[in-house]
Amino acid sequence: MKDKRLEVTRTTLPPFEEFCNEIRPLWDSCMVTNMGPKHEEFEAALRERLGCREVCLFANGHLALEAALRALRLPAGSEVITTPFTFVSTTHAIVRCGLKPVFCDVRPSDGTLDPDAAEALVTARTSAILPVHVYGNVCDVERLGALARRYSLKLVYDAAHAFTEYAGGRHAAAWGDASVLSFHATKLFSTVEGGAVCTDDAGLVQALRDERNFGIRSKECCSYIGGNAKLNEFQAIMGLCNLRHLDAALDARRKAAGLYRGLLSAEAGGTQPFPSGASYFPVLFASQSERDAAADTLERNGIGARKYFWPLTSDMDCYSAFAKGDTPVARDLSARILTLPLYPGLAEEDIYRVCSLVRGITTM
Repeated sequence: MKDKRLEVTRTTLPPFEEFCNEIRPLWDSCMVTNMGPKHEEFEAALRERLGCREVCLFANGHLALEAALRALRLPAGSEVITTPFTFVSTTHAIVRCGLKPVFCDVRPSDGTLDPDAAEALVTARTSAILPVHVYGNVCDVERLGALARRYSLKLVYDAAHAFTEYAGGRHAAAWGDASVLSFHATKLFSTVEGGAVCTDDAGLVQALRDERNFGIRSKECCSYIGGNAKLNEFQAIMGLCNLRHLDAALDARRKAAGLYRGLLSAEAGGTQPFPSGASYFPVLFASQSERDAAADTLERNGIGARKYFWPLTSDMDCYSAFAKGDTPVARDLSARILTLPLYPGLAEEDIYRVCSLVRGITTM
C-alpha cells in the first residue's frame, strides 16, 4: 500500500461544527466585513494574548508589513537594514514602500539578524531596521532596540514565525516600534489569510487604520490616501476559534519536534536539528549536496520538505539590480537547511519514516 503524502505543514482548522455555529449569525446580520463585531472581538483577544497595547488587523501579513512601514512615514528612498534569510514578502514590502533594502548577515546560532553586522551598515541614509524572528527564534531584541535608539532609527519586526514566542518576559510581538504577524494558512496560528500589526505606540494606530481602510475616518471624511486591507468577519471567527485550540496545537507540535530531535540529534556526519520554536522543524546538513539529496529522497517518497529559505531574497531575479551585501553566514545556512513536516496530527510512525530517510537507514 502506497504511503500517504506528507506536506511540510498542514493548515490547522477548528472543529467544523464549532466554526459553523460561530458563523451562523452572519446570515442574520449580513455584516461580513468593514470591522464588524467579530473583528473587534478578535483584536481584543489578541491584545490580551500578546500583551500589546494596540493590535491592528489586516487581510494578510504582507499588507500588514507594508502598512507598518508606511505608517512610520520613513523618508522616501531611505535605507532599511534587513536580512536576506527570509521569505520574499519581507524584502518586497520594503521596496514596494519606496525604500531601499540593505542586506545584513545573520547569526549562525539561530539565523536572526546580527546586531554587530547591522551597526556596521548604518549610514546617514538609514531610516529603519527590519529584522525577522526566524523559525520562532526571537532576535536579540534588547541589543537591536539599543542600536535603533542610538542612531534614532525605527525598528519593525517581521514576527510571522513568532506568534507564540517570548523574549525578556514579553511576547515577541511587543518589541520594537511595531511587530508584524502573519496568520496565513501555513502558519502555526491561522485565520486562513490574515495578519496584524502590534504596537505600544498609540500614535501609530490611526495611521495603520488609514492604510487599512482607504483613509476613511467617517462617512464624510477621507483624510488619507490609503488602501484596502481589511480582515473580514469569517477570518476573524476562524481566528477566534483557533485561539481556543492553540495550546493543544502547540503541545502536539512540541511533542512531534521532541521526537524529531531525539531521533536526529545523535546523527553522525553533521546533520543536526537547527534551533527553532514550534512553528517549523529545520535541519542543518553538512553540505548543500547532502541537503539537496535529502530533499530529493523525501520527495520521491511522497514527503514534502522545504529549502526554507533558499535562495536568499538578495539572490532572487527581481533583486538582481540591488547590492547583495556581504552575508556569508546567511548564504551558508540557506544552502544547507531543510524544514521537515511538522503539524498537529503528524503520526509518530511518519516521523520515524522521515528520519529514517534523512539518516539513510532504510530504503523505501
